[in-house]
Amino acid sequence: MAYALHFASAGHLLSTSRSKFRSPNCSSDRQALFNRIAPVYDNLNDLLSLGQHRIWKRMAVSWSGAKAGDNVLDLCCGSGDLAFLLSDKVGTTGKVVGLDFSNEQLSVASSRQQLRAKACYNNIKWVEGDALELPFSDSYFDAITIGYGLRNVVDRQKAMLEMYRVLKPGSKVSVLDFNKSSDAFSTFIQEWIIDTVVVPVATGYGLAKEYEYLKSSIQGYLTGKQLQDLALEVGFSTAKYFEVGGGLMGNLVATRMQ
Repeated sequence: MAYALHFASAGHLLSTSRSKFRSPNCSSDRQALFNRIAPVYDNLNDLLSLGQHRIWKRMAVSWSGAKAGDNVLDLCCGSGDLAFLLSDKVGTTGKVVGLDFSNEQLSVASSRQQLRAKACYNNIKWVEGDALELPFSDSYFDAITIGYGLRNVVDRQKAMLEMYRVLKPGSKVSVLDFNKSSDAFSTFIQEWIIDTVVVPVATGYGLAKEYEYLKSSIQGYLTGKQLQDLALEVGFSTAKYFEVGGGLMGNLVATRMQ
């Protein structure tokens, strides 16, 4: 996702724990928000990022370390972009679970799956669930991705703890989202883009209020250093944050100790 409510994944808007609206402060509000934008989410992501979100997502999947035959999770999966990329990585012998709390986003993801011919895409299973209470056993996955979702969950520490719990020792989680910069000029540019490009475009789709939420969600998010600290705090042995997209986006890669 990109400047389109990625700004979630569920998670993917994306994406999670989930998303609805009111200045979405609770899970139900955020869930409703993502349900509302689901029909136009993919189109807006392409338009608002000029297609760059596809590059960032490929980077996130690469950093996850997913490989042929792996059992992997795309958390806050939204409309499924990362899940499809993960399926390409794990192949027909692997398994992919795309989890989101938005029924509408999962419906879009399932529809996209039915329209795609690759045999490996048959290995994707869509699950409605809460990022704070993952319905999986300990050490279940070989890799986890979460795109534009951690920023939107109501308890980031709990979400990271859950990812740590279901991840196998020695495996990685790759967290893609907007970069909350500590540089005043970078922050100004990011907010200017949201105010002068993102919101006006979203207004044309009748989603002005939904996308106005983006700026405040980034302001309330964590910096790269804070994300690294959070990962180490919940138990990951290593954590590295990479700025991408000219510093507009960021990707945390954390490894669970062997």
